[in-house]
Amino acid sequence: MPLYSPDHLAAYAEVLVWAMRQSRAVPFRNGELVLLRFDLEAAPLAEAIYAALMDAHLHPLPQALPSSAMQAQHFGNSSYGQLTFAQPGLDELHKATAGVITILAPDDLGALAGVDPRSIAQGDKSEQQAMALLDRRRRAGLLGSTVCLFPTRALALASGMELSEYAERLARACLLFTPDPLAQWKRVKQELSEIGKWLDSLQIERLRVESASTDLTLSPGVKRRFVGFTGRNVPGFELYLAPDWRTVEGVYCADQPSIRWGRLVSGVRLEFHGGVAVSVQAERGETFLSGRLASDGGARRVGEFSLTDRRISRVERFMAHTLLDENLGGEHGNCHIALGGASAASFSGPPQELSAERQEELGFNASALHWDLVNTEQKRVTAKLSGGGTRAIYEDGHFLL
Repeated sequence: MPLYSPDHLAAYAEVLVWAMRQSRAVPFRNGELVLLRFDLEAAPLAEAIYAALMDAHLHPLPQALPSSAMQAQHFGNSSYGQLTFAQPGLDELHKATAGVITILAPDDLGALAGVDPRSIAQGDKSEQQAMALLDRRRRAGLLGSTVCLFPTRALALASGMELSEYAERLARACLLFTPDPLAQWKRVKQELSEIGKWLDSLQIERLRVESASTDLTLSPGVKRRFVGFTGRNVPGFELYLAPDWRTVEGVYCADQPSIRWGRLVSGVRLEFHGGVAVSVQAERGETFLSGRLASDGGARRVGEFSLTDRRISRVERFMAHTLLDENLGGEHGNCHIALGGASAASFSGPPQELSAERQEELGFNASALHWDLVNTEQKRVTAKLSGGGTRAIYEDGHFLL
C-alpha cells in the first residue's frame, strides 16, 4: 500500500517547488534547469515533483543519489584518488542550474558506522569542492534550492515507530493534511517573518539561555538578523541567526540524540570559554564527537543559534533526522546551536559584501562542519537590550511578543 495518496504527493510537490522558488532572489524563467536529486525510496515523490516542474515550464533533470551500500563502498573501500575523483562536466552542468530539489530517504542509517570518519570527511570535502559553483550561485541569488524527507523503514526504526506512523507524522510536519498545504506554508512564512522583525527591532546585545542543564550566553553580533522560513528546507519552523562566535560563554547541553555518519551521539555537554568549546562530553558517542570537533579550526565554535515555537511547529517528537528534529515543537519547543559553519542568510547587509575577510571581522564562524545539537528542555531565554534593561523573549516553548 502506498505511503501517501496521489493528492498528498501532489501537494508535497507543490510546496517543494514553491519553497525552491522562495529561496532564489530572482524569479525563475521558463525553460531553466532544475536538478531533481532523490534517494531511490523517494521515487513516488520525485515523480510528483517532476510533473510539477513540467507544469511550471522548467526542465527537470532527475539524478538518483547513491544508496547507503554505495556510500559505504565509496567511503570505506576507496583509494585517495577515488575519494577525490571529480566528475567530468559538473562545472558546465552547475553553471546552467537554476534550482535544486533534494529528497532524502535513507535506507540504512547505520551503513557508515564502521567506516573511518577521516575517509568520510575527505569525501565530504571533495563533494563540497564539486558543489562550490552551486554555492556561489546561491549566494549571488541565482540558485533556488530546497531539501525534504521521504519516510523509510530505516528512519521509522531509528525513531521507534512503525513506518505508517512515521509517514503520518512526517506528513503532519509538512502540513500535508491541511485543506491547502501551500496556503498554510505561506502563513507560516509570514508569521515567522513577523517574529523575526520583532526580534531584530529589540536591538539585542546579548542573549542568555537557561534550562535545567544549560546556562549559555552569546551576542548576536553586528549586522545580523533573525532568519525564518527561507525555502531552503521543508519543514522549516525555526528562527535562527549566526551569532558572533567569539562571544559564546557557558554550558550547553543537548538532550536530543543526533545520528551522524551512522553513529548515534546523545547526552552532549559542551562548555564554552572565549567562544570555543573547551570541554566536550557525551553519554554516547563521545569519541566520535570529539574527533569531529577536531576536524578544523572552526568546528568547536558556534555557527548558529536557533529557537522554535511549539505553537507554530508541527514536528511533535524525535524523528531520527536533523531536518525534522531541529524544528521540533513538542512540549517545550526547542533551542539548538550548530557547531561549525555559519549561514550567510543571517547577514543583514548586501550578500556580496560578506567576503571571507568580512565574515572573520564580524565573527561569522567558518568551518566545513555544521552539526545541529538540540535542547528540548523547558527553558527561558532573556535578552539584554542595547537601550538598557533586559526582557524575556522566549519561555515555555514560545516567543513572548
